[in-house]
Amino acid sequence: MIRFIMSFFGGIFSVLTLGIGMMALTIGAVFWMYGRDLPSHESLAQYTPPTISRIYSGEGRIIDEFAQERRLFTPADEIPDLVKQAFISAEDKNFYQHQGYDPRGIAAAAIEAVRSGGRNVRGASTITQQVMKNFLLGGERRAERKIKEILLAARLEQTLSKEKILELYLNEIFLGQNSYGVTAAAQTYFNKSLAELAPHEAAFLASLPKAPSDYHPVRNKERVTDRRNFVLKEMYENGYIDQATYEQEVALPLRSVQNGDFEPFQKQLPPRDYFTDEIRRQLSRDFGEGEFFSGGFSVRATIEPDMQAEAADALRVALENYDRSLGVWRGTGKTIPADQLGTEADWRAALSKVSVARDVVREHVWHPAVVLEIGSNDARIGIEGVEEDADGHWIPAKDVQWARKLNKDGSLGRKAQVAGDLLEVGDVVLVREMTADADGSFIRWTLRQVPRVQGAFMAMDVNTGRVIAMQGGFSYQHSVFNRATQAKRQPGSSFKPFVYAAALDSGYSPATIVVDAPIEINTPQGVWRPKNASNEFYGPTPLRTGIERSRNLMTIRLAQEVGMDVVGRYAERFGVYDNMSRVLANALGSEETTLYQMVAAYAMFANGGERVEPTLVDRVQDRYGETVYRHDNRTCVDCFDRNIPAGRSPRITSDRERIMNAVTAYQLTSMMKGVVDRGTASRTVNLPVPTAGKTGTTNDAKDVWFVGFTSNIVAGCYIGYDQPQPMGRGASGGGMCGPVFQQFMLEAVKKYGGGAFKVPTECQFIKIDRFTGARLSDDASGENVVAECFREGEEPIFGIQFDGGWAMGSGFDLISPTGSTREVTTSTGKKAIVGPKASFGSLSSGGLY
Repeated sequence: MIRFIMSFFGGIFSVLTLGIGMMALTIGAVFWMYGRDLPSHESLAQYTPPTISRIYSGEGRIIDEFAQERRLFTPADEIPDLVKQAFISAEDKNFYQHQGYDPRGIAAAAIEAVRSGGRNVRGASTITQQVMKNFLLGGERRAERKIKEILLAARLEQTLSKEKILELYLNEIFLGQNSYGVTAAAQTYFNKSLAELAPHEAAFLASLPKAPSDYHPVRNKERVTDRRNFVLKEMYENGYIDQATYEQEVALPLRSVQNGDFEPFQKQLPPRDYFTDEIRRQLSRDFGEGEFFSGGFSVRATIEPDMQAEAADALRVALENYDRSLGVWRGTGKTIPADQLGTEADWRAALSKVSVARDVVREHVWHPAVVLEIGSNDARIGIEGVEEDADGHWIPAKDVQWARKLNKDGSLGRKAQVAGDLLEVGDVVLVREMTADADGSFIRWTLRQVPRVQGAFMAMDVNTGRVIAMQGGFSYQHSVFNRATQAKRQPGSSFKPFVYAAALDSGYSPATIVVDAPIEINTPQGVWRPKNASNEFYGPTPLRTGIERSRNLMTIRLAQEVGMDVVGRYAERFGVYDNMSRVLANALGSEETTLYQMVAAYAMFANGGERVEPTLVDRVQDRYGETVYRHDNRTCVDCFDRNIPAGRSPRITSDRERIMNAVTAYQLTSMMKGVVDRGTASRTVNLPVPTAGKTGTTNDAKDVWFVGFTSNIVAGCYIGYDQPQPMGRGASGGGMCGPVFQQFMLEAVKKYGGGAFKVPTECQFIKIDRFTGARLSDDASGENVVAECFREGEEPIFGIQFDGGWAMGSGFDLISPTGSTREVTTSTGKKAIVGPKASFGSLSSGGLY
């Protein structure tokens, strides 16, 4: 009997032993089979998660951020223990004890699945397993993936420390609201840093990995509160918080940004504008779009926020003034159905979804509004972000009487007399407050609209190339197309300085005489007869007067004399064009370029002829703080010399390329100063410091320009329709862009100052008559007297005039500037008479030097 019992139990033991052995072999075989082609877990040691790239102003303020996944990377040693403890309690309370997987958790999950018949399948993944799933395997729910996950988790535990694994997990995990990682989530839900989180807030974040979409803090408030309280209980039971803290925290209400309890972080950022979007475009080109959006760059922008606001306002004033002068009401073109206007809550919800510009500030903020009621004279509106009052908000009849409504068929209605002539119930409009100039008191709400005409403005430092302001249109939210950098437009007469620069470097002088007379040029398209803007001809005229009065015929004759090949090389050297066509029409600015290129080119006139590269970025640092780009490559020779004498600053050297002679740069600057002092810009540009510039107006005024500069700041403006069309006879560069430049530069001068333009040591000054080019005595004075710079040691030769190879025809009238003779006063007080305008028989000045 005993032998039988022993034999029986021996058989059972053998079966069990063989079964266990077979099971072990089977498990081993399964793990061997799935473990052969696993992805490398070792790469995680060098893993750098995609993080936000941020743009900072010069003062260190965040002004924009770009990311595909909104993540802020935080090293493990900077993540507070409270946050780590909350996630460990919620996801893997044995994290610090297991070797990558938790057998007890797996067994418990399997038993529960069997008991429920497969209806209740809960995860048993450790944090290490979740890292493997998120980084290397994906989220498919298959046994094969689970086996691979366990294998990789075990291997990872042998490669990385627990803190490094936790760092990967807490920075990678998705926590809803496009927030990846705990740092971004803390900012998204509470607008707080990790160090500022209370236990119940850390517990809330730890509640989210299970199902972020199912735990919205507003829509699923009760559910997420229960989950938060469960995490707090686990933290208490695991010894991370005491009982008093647990009872206090679990009693607190669920507060979040989404519920309106905290201000969103994004509200602290200014609205995205043309400047930061252009940085995004340029750095995406330089570093690659994927790297920029995920590389965690810290970008120090050159923008000056107060000057950017001034640039936007100056351009908007000009565009809106022109638009309202046309007297046409177009509105936004958006409407809200009448059935969505029933209650205030209804129309506010509907209005918030309408896509219109919300970034316009002109005297006051422009608000979206919807027309709720049309009265006999006035119209009642509901305004986004403005509370209703007892009487409601109204657009009075007198506010619409400047306009006619543009109908859907393109026709214009009659001149509006009452609000109903322009508006209908449901129309979405833009409005702003009208206030009294004296005390700022409210007068009424007034209708506004985004102009159809567009334009751009840009300003930069002439010595460093730092762009301090850039406005690429009326409103970024209305149109993201940056007209400063992306719009190719004809510069018109603002290109003429490059023709004159080529001539001055070729031996001409500001006193050189060029014939202003009709020209006929045979082209494949027929005979071209260019004209001056005045449709008049002025005969032989000095170069200075030619540029001050923007004479087209003189410019063409000069370009013919110098050669368009020379002019083209100059334009390319200054960066206006990459490859300019060598046709005479381009001497008048008929080939298209960008405002960005024109402003940068003018900076080289202002700084004395040295190359300067425009930049929107001072410095770019990678996620580790290493500088990967720096714009200013000048060298400080003795910045670290402790023996520098008191009163002497360190010496900074630059190896900037000289692209034009310093004397030529000064001559051209002096001539363009005449444009501002008495030429085509004199009526609109009048700064308290010396200013030079050039207007530009293309055929039919399809584009109008002004580019100008002081001793340290260059700025430019162009205005025109996106699809070029005439803006009317009254449109001109001086009349429309001049005021934009003037408004901006008045503030720029207050901030940056300005002084006399630097005179090269090689200059010798000779006084001439600016109308005739006649040489005057050193003591001559008068309105027509100007001291011209000539190259030292090169005596000017007078008595030569240029016509470009075209004879001066007959049968046309020559226009004298102010009269046949002029009286001047010499330094001794004596009077002298300057003769009449130079003619072919009486030329007394001009020519080479």
